[in-house]
Amino acid sequence: MKRQLMTAAAVCALGLGLAACAGMGMANANAASTTSGPTPAAQATASPEFPATAEGAAAFVASAEERLAALSEEAARIQWTRATNITFDTMWLESKINAEYTELQVELANKAAAFNDVQVAEDVRRKLNLLRLGIVLPAPNRPGAATELAEITTRLDSTYATGKFEYKGEQITLDEANILIAESRDPAETKALYEGWRTVAPQMAPDYARMVEIANEGARELGFADTGAMWRAGYDMDPDAFAAETDRLWEQVKPFYENLHCYVRGQLNAKYGDAVQPDEGPIRADLLGNMWSQQWGNIYDVVAPAAGGESGYDLTELLRRQNYDAQRMVRTGEGFYTSMGLAPLPETFWERSMITRPEGREVVCHASAWDLDNEDDIRIKMCTQVNADDFYTVHHELGHNYYQRAYKDQPFLFKNGANDGFHEAVGDFVGLSATTPTYLNQIGLLDAVPGEEQDIPFLLKMALDKIAFLPFGLMVDRWRWDVFSGETTPAEYNDAWTANMLKYQGLTPPGPRPENAFDPGAKYHIPGNTPYTRYFLAHIYQFQFHRAACQQAGWTGPLHRCSIYGNEEVGRRFNAMMEMGQSRPWPEAMQAFTGERGNDASAVAEYFAPLNLWLTEQNRGKDCGWTA
Repeated sequence: MKRQLMTAAAVCALGLGLAACAGMGMANANAASTTSGPTPAAQATASPEFPATAEGAAAFVASAEERLAALSEEAARIQWTRATNITFDTMWLESKINAEYTELQVELANKAAAFNDVQVAEDVRRKLNLLRLGIVLPAPNRPGAATELAEITTRLDSTYATGKFEYKGEQITLDEANILIAESRDPAETKALYEGWRTVAPQMAPDYARMVEIANEGARELGFADTGAMWRAGYDMDPDAFAAETDRLWEQVKPFYENLHCYVRGQLNAKYGDAVQPDEGPIRADLLGNMWSQQWGNIYDVVAPAAGGESGYDLTELLRRQNYDAQRMVRTGEGFYTSMGLAPLPETFWERSMITRPEGREVVCHASAWDLDNEDDIRIKMCTQVNADDFYTVHHELGHNYYQRAYKDQPFLFKNGANDGFHEAVGDFVGLSATTPTYLNQIGLLDAVPGEEQDIPFLLKMALDKIAFLPFGLMVDRWRWDVFSGETTPAEYNDAWTANMLKYQGLTPPGPRPENAFDPGAKYHIPGNTPYTRYFLAHIYQFQFHRAACQQAGWTGPLHRCSIYGNEEVGRRFNAMMEMGQSRPWPEAMQAFTGERGNDASAVAEYFAPLNLWLTEQNRGKDCGWTA
């Protein structure tokens, strides 16, 4: 997925997230009290400075927040410097500060355990739990462990960021490959691009396996079975119950995905024939227009309905016709938020953001939103292109920035999203309005809103990205949880990844994979150590947010035509939810905006209902599904 959040200290991308890490936040620190308690290895004794009393706990938390806040800005600025100028020196600086920050986090997490049995105020308990749950990759206490872990994560991230491979006699970057695979309709070319990018990853596998060993050692010291169990422990439920909850949500939307899969497979078969794509079983992954087959919108021209397949406009063409550049695209995104009554971005945002790819140096182009000082120094980092995809991405990334600014007055440990899915969902929720013809008409990009006859093309385009993503959003961490638990060994890394592709997505690689393949490493969030279930949750939450906002705005038409642009009452409620940060359990934040306390995928079904009926009719008589 193109969108990745960087944070207050901007170490999320390397997996050493700060407590203030907007994309790494535990859904509910209070949940820790309902999960299994720390093992004896995680127990600690109170220090004379902070006795095991309510007062001692409060003093310890205050000290911890002060120390974390003091280091976070330095870490953030080093991280930003490395991400926007990758050199040996900036990598060295980043590795050093990551190790220092990780050591501090581990120290504080272990000391927090001394207050497990102390009766403390609710907000203090929440912060103590956040200290234990807020580390993405915990280093063990032994000397040198944090340094080794930081060196590995920096190396993994930079290997990905600087990766190139040979294609038709030239060395090309991922950015270039992404454009080519999106546009090519030659199966030989897409196969070469798919397999070529994955040649950058095998060298990561030994580092990745070692990183897992170190992080698991640290997780066990904190009282968790493994790092995956620690990641799942922050959602107001037992880690196993959380996994079951994501399964429940998947089952709600799986029939629709299978309907879409069946239709797309048939269209690919019609174009390429049985020899390339049979009209049964899994889909060949490289044919879907995306390097990771996670979003299929780039092949709309291949799968468009035979009659009335055009939506009446091409957003990329509209942007270019009106002479949009990257700066204007970001200004337009800001305008969406200000139309809802939110304040404009600070001038420093425009002075310090990286909006286009600079010449003459290596950078991390992966789009991300940053909060460097826990106050007002918010930025985005993008290699923005004038196209429909980046128009959406701009609106999404700015959602992170507006969330970061909304909770800036919270205590340090509460400067975060209600849970990590919320942070992603905020931007995607705005994106649902930003992609409607209603909004494009409101801002003058579209002269008139197309009629209802164009609803199926519009919804199909949306589903090719939103619904096609759901199984991928689930499978990435399913693979990673099994790696952390030891169920998947290093020798089985790639086979397990391919098996998950088949099980969840119904996809297969275009050909046999080499013995040394490490295809997970070709996806940013694996070497970047960013937990991925947040994106699956965000794809559920965003529709819940959208349905609630449209109801608040008094919208009476179909959900897919609703735009909340210009509605200040929606903006007021939206901002009130964001201002809560991570100070309260996520169901309270959900209720504050939507009136609902739980996860519910029914809004997804409501949004896409007309398309699902249409797909069912198109698939009549077909042998849908696949065998895993």
